[in-house]
Amino acid sequence: MADHPRADRAVPTTAETGSPWLTDRTGVRYTGPTTERHFDVLVLGGGITGLTTAHLLTQRGARVAVVEADRVASGATGNNTAKVTALQATMLSRIRSARGAEAAASYAEHSLRGVELVAATVDELGIDCDLRRRDACTIAADRSERAAVEKEFEAARAAGLPVEWTEETDLPFPVAGAVRLAGQVELHPVRYARALAAAVHGGGSAVFERTRAVALAEEKPVRVETTRGTLTGEQVVVATHYPVWDRGGYFARMQAVRAYCVAARVRGGPPRSLSITAGSPSWSYRSLGDQVIVCGQDHPAGERGVDRSRFGVLEEHLRRHFTVGRVTHRWSAQDALPYDHTPMIGTYTPVSSRVFVAAGYSKWGLSGGSAAAAVLAEQLAGGPGSPVFTPHRISPRALPTLARANARVALDLVGDRLRPGEAGSAAGIPAGEGRIVRSGTDRAGVYRDPDGGLHAVSVRCTHLGCLLRFNGAERSWDCPCHGSRFDVDGAVLEGPAVHPLERRPVPGASGRHT
Repeated sequence: MADHPRADRAVPTTAETGSPWLTDRTGVRYTGPTTERHFDVLVLGGGITGLTTAHLLTQRGARVAVVEADRVASGATGNNTAKVTALQATMLSRIRSARGAEAAASYAEHSLRGVELVAATVDELGIDCDLRRRDACTIAADRSERAAVEKEFEAARAAGLPVEWTEETDLPFPVAGAVRLAGQVELHPVRYARALAAAVHGGGSAVFERTRAVALAEEKPVRVETTRGTLTGEQVVVATHYPVWDRGGYFARMQAVRAYCVAARVRGGPPRSLSITAGSPSWSYRSLGDQVIVCGQDHPAGERGVDRSRFGVLEEHLRRHFTVGRVTHRWSAQDALPYDHTPMIGTYTPVSSRVFVAAGYSKWGLSGGSAAAAVLAEQLAGGPGSPVFTPHRISPRALPTLARANARVALDLVGDRLRPGEAGSAAGIPAGEGRIVRSGTDRAGVYRDPDGGLHAVSVRCTHLGCLLRFNGAERSWDCPCHGSRFDVDGAVLEGPAVHPLERRPVPGASGRHT
């Protein structure tokens, strides 16, 4: 397949200064594939799941290729809160409600294994990634949240986690109660991921960057078409955060959600616990040296009216509780939330024997992705996999949630086609904003950059054809149906889409075209 000039280029995926984990861009750069094109296992995705899976497989003697569309750890792995914990807000009580106590216990057990796998790997490889053991806390910020936290405490204890109940935390405000789990982990996720990549690369295995997988044929061997030619493997692992092919119907069973983070220097010392509130909206906290990171402001991907005020709300919250010196970083991330709250790990379809998948960590990808890698490494070696995490399960109690999510997608798919364009020409679009401009029956997404240049693209998502919406917080075109995102020139920022948007002429343009 021919290389597309925009399909595999590096593009920013976060707003403002970006994640503190991605500040250092000097790490090893890996080239695309050259002469060697066949491997035992192709791992698609150079994040925590893909790299951990590849590392575990190379330890078993497999020749593995990691295929990454951008750079190692440039996606969700580099744009998170870097908490590695088995206590995850109210996850266990939600899983118990959706799937029962046995599923919750299995999830807790695997989450703990994920935490300890990360710690053991840091020791094994001697990785300098600022790993520290911390208490993780789920907080009732006020009396209205206490019942949810008590429910999580009960679910965590029933699932086997050694949690404690406390009325005191190191946050600078009183709480109505909290669940605490000691011995969890914080780290620098990009340094950790880069060390995994270095451990994988060489000895017959390889890491390929700026190489986007765009098609897959499940035959013997499995063929993966990329923007840099064809690769083959006896087995393939799809670890692209959101599965990029529709044959498994993953897009219908997971919701894409965005969240925002800011980091700021504070006086008096930051709290050291890995804390998150149980309410909605939720607030997540951790320290970074003399800084505090706070995250929140979640919304479904592609929601209308998203602008930079999301960061303003976070900064206001910080200043309400801390003495803030300076805000240093602003960034965002996207996560896939399965309808029954449980990751999907196993064969890609019920009849697949060579293609595997791991996805759906509900914002807890460092522990979840590490645990998923351990499950996949065993399954690829002939193990049975996990009935709790199989992607082909049905969770009857969670089916109403699934129905509501797909009804919303259908409404977005149809409703946006009936909505008129926002303008008849691009002349009135202010700098830094994007609008949908209608010309006859055609629509173009037009963005005016700070220098006055106009960027116009198709607003039809290349995944399943939903109409995109402009995200003013991050200057991107986002899909409300399944979460694909594109930059203002059409390059893919987030899957499940793998192809860029078409460029379009600018209707009624006034200003420099790009």
